[in-house]
Amino acid sequence: MSNEKHLQVTFWKRRSGLFKKASELCTLCGADVALILFSPGEKVFSFGHPNVHTVIDRYLSLVPPQNNRTMQFIEAQRSANVNELNAQLTMLNNTLDLKKRRSDELNQMLKMNQAQYWWACPIDGMNKDELEIFKKSLEDLKILVA
Repeated sequence: MSNEKHLQVTFWKRRSGLFKKASELCTLCGADVALILFSPGEKVFSFGHPNVHTVIDRYLSLVPPQNNRTMQFIEAQRSANVNELNAQLTMLNNTLDLKKRRSDELNQMLKMNQAQYWWACPIDGMNKDELEIFKKSLEDLKILVA
């Protein structure tokens, strides 16, 4: 890129996106991730799960991850917690969608009722034309009653 400022802005946006995706990959898939970025200004940024050094050391030594019972138990607990939280999130999102639909239905019914009985609506919500019609209707009613 020709403009240094645009280059910096683009780097910071992409950096945030990469870190977010790496975090999601760790959370959703249980992957071990190491991400190292060099900025245009030669600064180093890193993200790692469980941490950068562990992942890099394992990669460089090509030692497979430990499969002891404690690690398996911890991973099973973490997966169960993530699954439970995902189920709760799905349930809450479904409930929210139902509530939004019900709110829309009620708002639609309210509008229909207000249109049907416009004289019962608060005058604060009326525009100038509606207020003039309302005034004329009240004057006509006054003549009929008198």
